[in-house]
Amino acid sequence: MVERNLHEVDPEVGALVTAEERREFDKIRLIASENYVSRAVLEATGSVFTNKYSEGYAGKRYYEGQQCVDPLETLAIARAKALFGADHANVQPYSGSPANLAVYLATLQPGETVMGMALPAGGHLTHGWKVSATGAWFRSVQYGVDSRTGRIDYDAVRALALAERPKLLIAGATAYPRIIDFPAFRAIADEVGARLLVDMAHIAGLVAGGAHPSPVPYADVVSTTTHKTLRGPRGAMLLCREALAKDIDKAVFPGLQGGPHNHTTAGIAVALGEASTPAFREYAHQVVRNARALAEGLAAHGFKLVSGGTDNHLILMDVTPRGMTGKAFARALDRAGLECNYNTVPDDPRKPFDPSGLRLGTAAVTSRGMTESDMARIADWFGQVVSVVEDPDALDRTAADVRGFCAGFPAPGIAIH
Repeated sequence: MVERNLHEVDPEVGALVTAEERREFDKIRLIASENYVSRAVLEATGSVFTNKYSEGYAGKRYYEGQQCVDPLETLAIARAKALFGADHANVQPYSGSPANLAVYLATLQPGETVMGMALPAGGHLTHGWKVSATGAWFRSVQYGVDSRTGRIDYDAVRALALAERPKLLIAGATAYPRIIDFPAFRAIADEVGARLLVDMAHIAGLVAGGAHPSPVPYADVVSTTTHKTLRGPRGAMLLCREALAKDIDKAVFPGLQGGPHNHTTAGIAVALGEASTPAFREYAHQVVRNARALAEGLAAHGFKLVSGGTDNHLILMDVTPRGMTGKAFARALDRAGLECNYNTVPDDPRKPFDPSGLRLGTAAVTSRGMTESDMARIADWFGQVVSVVEDPDALDRTAADVRGFCAGFPAPGIAIH
């Protein structure tokens, strides 16, 4: 068999890979759940570990030939435990949603009560929202945020928990720009006899780098994806107390999954190693500094920020005061070379597919080496685009400016010069 590269075997897919590299290099990527991984993470994720099937856990597999996989998974587990100070780690979940579902399987019976943040307030689908399996198979009650401040009202959360007595209380969000008070959630969980799950998918890299308080000392289980701020491949992990270790492992396999994706485990191991370095710690703190600088710049241009700003990597803003919808503005920004996503805001009167807001994040731009002064320039472009959303030529001129700007910042894992 003659080995040929991707572009020779499948030029259509090869061309799309090249185009995506170009797109990621030329654009300012502000989607809060995206980042750039290193060349090392890409190599591990694209390695021959993709060839191997490994149902079970290290030392207890259902297939032979695990001489390299077992040490790999053991290494990833050890790195996760050391980085986050956890009793136990499972690195096999395919992504964040099945990781959360595994916690339900490990701690609840169908129909029991779960309590999480409502999706329109910034929570995730898998925190019990009605269109998710977690809302269909369990009795779900949901807390929101204070309509005046855009922040969690912990007294209101406590009152709801006392009234509903959930078996599982969930802290964590997908569009909440403020630090979550994990000790407060722990106290509420203890008062009502609930287990506490913290979903730190968005902030895991900030936690690893010491730029955000850690939920690990307070939660019974912590779930996280391994990309976003953690800068790894598209996978997930569960961290838990030793008392839940067996139940969590059984819920992941054989409860929900078959064999783990060993090539993803390899990428996770590399990313966790990178996250333990001083350079990553500086990156995590710069992510937060950049988010605050970008928030200040956007506010100076008259944009309305939910909660008034940010404590983490994420900014949520309501663009309707500027005579705009989130969807229309996101599409105009994308044409102008500024990539973000439209998003609901608390108490949004509009539908989720055409909402009032935008969600922004600074992880990817920070990975490219941008700092606070660059955030001011990005904010200026937002102010420029909002006045020309229906002028394609003006948007294209901004995109050309953005491309020139991005050329000065290397993109990790992408060999464009």
